[in-house]
Amino acid sequence: MATKQDIEEGLEFAPKFNENGLIPVIAQDAETGCVLMAAYMNREALDATIRTGFATYFSRTRKKLWKKGEQSGHTQKVGQILVDCDQDYLLLKVSVNAGQCHVGYQSCFYRAVKKDSDKDLEFVAEKVYDPEKTYNK
Repeated sequence: MATKQDIEEGLEFAPKFNENGLIPVIAQDAETGCVLMAAYMNREALDATIRTGFATYFSRTRKKLWKKGEQSGHTQKVGQILVDCDQDYLLLKVSVNAGQCHVGYQSCFYRAVKKDSDKDLEFVAEKVYDPEKTYNK
């Protein structure tokens, strides 16, 4: 079994999946640095991502794998997979060909909590595509 030092400073990729067999993942645009989305992978999704070079995630609601862009065509070509110090979070540096949020934005992080508010949001981005046209092909 790997020691704490091996995990934190060694060169063996040993991702720690949680009790549900999942690891949280952030996808970041490699060119702009924009955080695009947060999702989860199980071992099978991670293996598919490494094998194909395209981001594949595990849907907790549908209980199945989904390759990003399988419906929309808005794919994520993985350039680099980064792992945090504890190896319990992943960061994918990806190249994208279109908006990444299923509601039409470049990023899933298109709203912010309003300054001096604990419950109100404000839009901080504009839609980059029409999801009705994309998902109703």
